[in-house]
Amino acid sequence: MIKNIISEVTGDVADRIALETLVKRGPDRSKEVRRLLDAGREVMRECGTDSDPRVADIVAAAGLSNDAFYRHFASKDMLVAAILEDGMERLKSYLTHQMAKDPTPEGKVGRWVKGVLFQAIDDDVAPTTLAVLWNASKLGGGASSGPPSASASLSSLLVEPFEQLGSSAPELDAALAAHAVVGKLSDDLWQRARPTDAEIDHVVAFCLAVAARAD
Repeated sequence: MIKNIISEVTGDVADRIALETLVKRGPDRSKEVRRLLDAGREVMRECGTDSDPRVADIVAAAGLSNDAFYRHFASKDMLVAAILEDGMERLKSYLTHQMAKDPTPEGKVGRWVKGVLFQAIDDDVAPTTLAVLWNASKLGGGASSGPPSASASLSSLLVEPFEQLGSSAPELDAALAAHAVVGKLSDDLWQRARPTDAEIDHVVAFCLAVAARAD
């Protein structure tokens, strides 16, 4: 799109050169953001729920400058919100991949539940997820919408299997089930508890019952 704009600039050399520079630097800017996201997540993990990560520590871990940080994020809160959103997108991609392995709607729901609750089981994932959630819980209210809802983002994956299982309101039922499962995940993370196989099976059965309910 920017290249198309450049082709339309004919009278101002300064504008043309500025736009060409923007195009050339685009990939580097994207890499900067990724380094800040990854570094921010790692520093949060190291701090845990005992201390707030500092911008200086994040910048140092990313190997970048303060100028680079504030080029992309107006505040640390904005970085935290971006890390939370990035994490949810990663989880959503992982769940999509796992659900695709099973052709049945029951199997897809089961894989979705197990994939979500796995975030409280894995020794590497659990402390990182908890640290990000802890930082996200402290976000200020200045943003128009606040941090994105994890359950709302992930519930869309349940709509199709819920519909196949006979739900008369698949979107609403999927949202309610996702809210319950993400709530269970949050409780387990805060309590440093690992859901047992029996608990996971119970949650799967709960979600299937929600999907199959009759009005």
